[in-house]
Amino acid sequence: MSHDDARPDLLSAQPPDLLPLPVTAATLLEDRAELTRSHRLGALPAGVHRLRLGPVTPLVVDHSLRGELVGVPGGRVLDLRVVRRWTPQPPAAVTGGPGEDASATERQVHDLSERLRRADLEVDRLVGRVAVLEQLLGDLHRAIAEGVGSGEAQPRSWAQDLDRAEAAHEEHAEALRDARFRRGRLKEQLIRAQQAWEEAESRPMVLSAHIEASVELPAVPVPVPVPVSVPVSAPASVPGSVPAPASASGEDVRLEIRHLTPCALWRPAYRATLEEDGPEQPRLLLERDAFVWQRTGEPWHDVRVTLSTARPARAAEPPYLVPDVITLRERSGEERRTVEVDLREVEIPDIGPADLAEQPAPPTALSSVLPGVDDGGEARSLTVPQPLSVPSDGRAHRVTLGGATATASVELSCAPELAPVVVRTVRFRHASAEPLLSGPVDLVRRGGFVGRAELRFTAPGATAEIGFGSEDTFRAARSVTETRETGALSGRSVRGREVGVTLSRFAPPGAGPVRVVIRERIPVSEVSGVEIRVAKERTVPTPDAVDADGVVRWELTLAPEERRALLLRYDIVAGRGVTLPD
Repeated sequence: MSHDDARPDLLSAQPPDLLPLPVTAATLLEDRAELTRSHRLGALPAGVHRLRLGPVTPLVVDHSLRGELVGVPGGRVLDLRVVRRWTPQPPAAVTGGPGEDASATERQVHDLSERLRRADLEVDRLVGRVAVLEQLLGDLHRAIAEGVGSGEAQPRSWAQDLDRAEAAHEEHAEALRDARFRRGRLKEQLIRAQQAWEEAESRPMVLSAHIEASVELPAVPVPVPVPVSVPVSAPASVPGSVPAPASASGEDVRLEIRHLTPCALWRPAYRATLEEDGPEQPRLLLERDAFVWQRTGEPWHDVRVTLSTARPARAAEPPYLVPDVITLRERSGEERRTVEVDLREVEIPDIGPADLAEQPAPPTALSSVLPGVDDGGEARSLTVPQPLSVPSDGRAHRVTLGGATATASVELSCAPELAPVVVRTVRFRHASAEPLLSGPVDLVRRGGFVGRAELRFTAPGATAEIGFGSEDTFRAARSVTETRETGALSGRSVRGREVGVTLSRFAPPGAGPVRVVIRERIPVSEVSGVEIRVAKERTVPTPDAVDADGVVRWELTLAPEERRALLLRYDIVAGRGVTLPD
């Protein structure tokens, strides 16, 4: 067990009669986990038994305890409860060593404990060596006696062998006496140091827990032995068979206990590798991973792990209803004649991820809040193919779930309103039967790590896109000019906007031309009193497409050291009595 696994809250003194109850399976949720523990009962007589199992994490949610007897028909779990208690913190020899803030007395106790442990090993080694030499002396004496009896006398050789064996035996026996003496001195010093430590310092109390279970095992009827002379056609039920309180459990009978616990969760993660240097169409290898955390106070060893997006806590809480009071009043004449128009930002929905122009700008700093799991509104379950061992250290452990390769299309796109850079965008079709959950993506291109992006929820069969970072050979500049006019007779107000975009490419002369897609946006009116007009004669060059959501799209081909300028002109025309926002 490593130092991170040695949690003092579970390694403190426990009752000696506790039965082991390890974690065998775990279902990780968005903010907690459901643990399954198992214990083989072995041979127990029929009747009611009270078992003490543990140790377990003190974070067990008491009302979530559920028990089941597997492999014994009619067996029942009568009661389950968690018993918690405060115990002194175990010594440093158990937890792996004193901490940085440990006192000199505690460090002395730890040092003496280590020296005593090494002295015990030395004594054991010398005891084994002395025993081997004593056996050698016995064999020599027996060989001499047999040689004398058979008439093969070799006094010189026998004397040399006996001298060497006796000298080695005496040397190791003396070393054994010295080692035992040193061990006794170390024991005395350790006892005095421990007494001084207990008198000078009080060890902090830690919380430990175990589970008390009451189970009932049924009686198994034992038939009376049947004589050999009974015909084969005799009935199976033999008169005289009586039920006896025999053992109702065997090797396959076990007690399974399930419960919820906090401080354990997971989040999806991906690794995307782009291969585009070959003559074939670009391909994208998307590996699906998961990050697993747990700090429950006990390590998990070879546990079957299931990852779920279910939210049991959120489903158990009803929505909070706020009183909504509606009042009616007569509008004034000025309010009837005036219409106020407001400008708002709306994200364009899509089955797959939204377009690059609608993605929010990347944050300047990492958020301290862990994002939730986006599962598209339907609970999903993912099974980890291999058993996991997760220490209770609170660190993220990456788990591989699988991967797939898909044909991809690569596009150089630029949204100057969001960022003045050209981004390499990769689109691919998700052909798997399971959706892709939202999560971070590690980007790998040309054999090296190039950055990190975000993958949004993608349904099966939908098209997903991933941005592989910006291209350093492009520079973009954007400017906005606005004019306002109000008709004296008609009362209409016209607000004109000119958006200028300059795109430059700095590349070696030998590089070939590349295609870049530029996207800008214009407002979309939802009221009849406001009209959006695109001045096509003043928009240079003519856009390749303008969709219903107001996204204007150009496709440009740039050679090395080439600069292209774009100009987009549109007017916001408001009728009489319509007030536009500033």
